Amino acid sequence: MEGNRRWHALAGLLAAALTLGVGQLVAGIVSPSSAPLVVVGDAVVDRVPAWLKDTAIRAFGSHDKTVLLTTIAVVVALLAVLAGVLARRRLALGVGVVGVLGAVGVAAAASRPDATTFSPLPSALGAAAGTYALVVLTRRLTRRPSRGPGDPSPGRGAAGGPPTGPPRRGVLLGSTAAAALVSGGAGQFLVSTRSAEESRARVVLPEPADPAPALPAGLDPADAVASGLTTYATGSADFYRVDTALVVPDVTAERWSLRIHGRVERELTLDFATLLAKPLRERWITLTCVSNEVGGSYVGNARWLGYPLQDLLAEVGVTDGADMLFATSTDGFTLSAPLAEATDGRDAMLVVGMDGRPLPREHGFPVRMVIPGLYGYVSACKWVTDLEVTTFAEKTAYWTDRGWAAKGPVKTASRVDVPRSFAKVRAGRVPVAGVAWAQHRGVSRVEVRVDEGEWDEALVLPSVSADTWCQWVYDWDASEPGTHSIQVRATDGTGTPQTDVVVGPVPDGATGYDSITVTVV
Repeated sequence: MEGNRRWHALAGLLAAALTLGVGQLVAGIVSPSSAPLVVVGDAVVDRVPAWLKDTAIRAFGSHDKTVLLTTIAVVVALLAVLAGVLARRRLALGVGVVGVLGAVGVAAAASRPDATTFSPLPSALGAAAGTYALVVLTRRLTRRPSRGPGDPSPGRGAAGGPPTGPPRRGVLLGSTAAAALVSGGAGQFLVSTRSAEESRARVVLPEPADPAPALPAGLDPADAVASGLTTYATGSADFYRVDTALVVPDVTAERWSLRIHGRVERELTLDFATLLAKPLRERWITLTCVSNEVGGSYVGNARWLGYPLQDLLAEVGVTDGADMLFATSTDGFTLSAPLAEATDGRDAMLVVGMDGRPLPREHGFPVRMVIPGLYGYVSACKWVTDLEVTTFAEKTAYWTDRGWAAKGPVKTASRVDVPRSFAKVRAGRVPVAGVAWAQHRGVSRVEVRVDEGEWDEALVLPSVSADTWCQWVYDWDASEPGTHSIQVRATDGTGTPQTDVVVGPVPDGATGYDSITVTVV
């Protein structure tokens, strides 16, 4: 009896696998973002509170999306096992569980901001395939074989010897598993060969009309970098990624367009070729995520190529009363950028390039926004397709609706990279180094103190502009053995020091001093 229950549990699990496999295959044809696991994951992301999102980012970093999808897959697997066991007793109950799972996927797909008529298809067709598989498997597993008087027992040879071939149920279960693997693999192949990567490979970026300044001498001191100091330039492969897209949107340069509308004198629709033909500007700009904890890694510095937002907005003519730029991504994500910061002369841009190459897909290809001095959730819309000039009184964006501040100016911050916390160092002169940032205000001073003593000034290395972070180094006389704490604070270009008040990221960015503990031996 127990063994029979296990067979039915396996049948339920395979039916769910076929549901997801067929759903992935259909999504590969329709849209990668409409896959059943993805739409359910998106629905979860949209509905969990801000504090839970922040906890997930802190706990799992850039793997938070993988953890979410894995968790959903485990829950589906457990429900599938339940469906198989219930179907053994009463087929309608097991079918009902699969139907509910399919309905959840269909509802989640239909509720997405970027939903189309075909978005529910992967979940619907996947559920249909899973239901059919569960029905067939359950009936075959519960069917008693008919045998004549002289027939051998099922699966055995004529003289009670070894099996003459695999049992029918094994063949059927194996066939279902193969169908799930093939359909899922084919769907994943279709997703991986979508046209955005091919489009990106065809893009040839023009030379900037206004190139980025050369990096000053003295950056990246070899000894400090070798010990773990963050390099001034962050490679695109190492640049942090925090967004709400469980699947990277597949947008080709040829199909991309941007609509600028709202409180403007002249609406404008811009295509990629027209954007590339404009006089582009190249700048080093440091981006920071509002979810970054004190001393965290969600900050990076890159060389961006784009067209000034101020020039674009001048072209359409902003009317009186507007104070917000409402940006929408191709996947439906929205952000609200203060219009003043987009038009005050800083290097706010529609970006097409990163470090001399077209934007990587995960960083917004073909076009994204960058506004120095603002946290990414109000300035760095990836895969942007719509800009509405409006007011904060009229509209609210994705993260604002979830408890974050409407405006997000970057707060002054600093971090100790070298030595690592809990490191053991030899007595004597010990190099301490790290990075500090206060985008668009710049960093004028960095100070270090040991064991809550007096603040001592560190050497601030040169930077390209106030819109990037800076590296700093400090020579510590570690003459006293034992455990010591090291803290750092920065002062911005206006003369305002970093606050020591400890505050978490919600609602407008973390504050406090980064601190490490080391042992002198």
